[in-house]
Amino acid sequence: MTHKILVVDDEPMLTDLLDAHLTQHGYLVYKANDADEALAKLGMKPDLVLLDIGMPGTDGLQLCRAIRDHVGCPILFLTARIAEQDKVDGLTAGGDDYITKPFSLRELTARIEAHLRREARERPASEVVAAQGILINRSNRKAFANGREITFSKREFDILDFLMSHPNQVFDRERIYAAVWGIDGQGDASVVKEHVRKIRQKLSEACGNEPIETVWGMGYRWKA
Repeated sequence: MTHKILVVDDEPMLTDLLDAHLTQHGYLVYKANDADEALAKLGMKPDLVLLDIGMPGTDGLQLCRAIRDHVGCPILFLTARIAEQDKVDGLTAGGDDYITKPFSLRELTARIEAHLRREARERPASEVVAAQGILINRSNRKAFANGREITFSKREFDILDFLMSHPNQVFDRERIYAAVWGIDGQGDASVVKEHVRKIRQKLSEACGNEPIETVWGMGYRWKA
């Protein structure tokens, strides 16, 4: 089994270095240089996250708090901070361990291997899809933007999930209706238009973003 590791740090040189090193050791690596990019790559379902604390904007502690309820894998903080309180804050935010910069690649690899060996959590990892700053958790059927929950009806959530799960693909109303209501649905595919309108309104109010694009004469697509 090839383990997947998400490396989040605002220094591209470091993420590139860790990518090369961990790939050499047989891991599949995903890189992110800010919180938004990290959220978008949670859909890859990493087995472990390496997370820098001192990022500008949304820092590692804030990001950890935002994703911990949806991500069951170990989160290992990378930090230049050495004060005891900083370490306590990291563990309190939901981190499993920390390693202080500068660190040796040998030690980092050993920590990663130790956490993956111990990773036999009783609860299954949540199914998470994230893109464009929107995160949905299929396990509890909840959606979030900027760490705040957005309330959707059952059909709205199902349409959102369907479109997010197929980025950049265009689907007409009939295809969306069949996917969400099932082939035995007794309604009219025209109801999809109203549901999409409500989804867009809620997303716009929550994050100022409208990632569902209308492709005239063809249908809708989620812009990746």
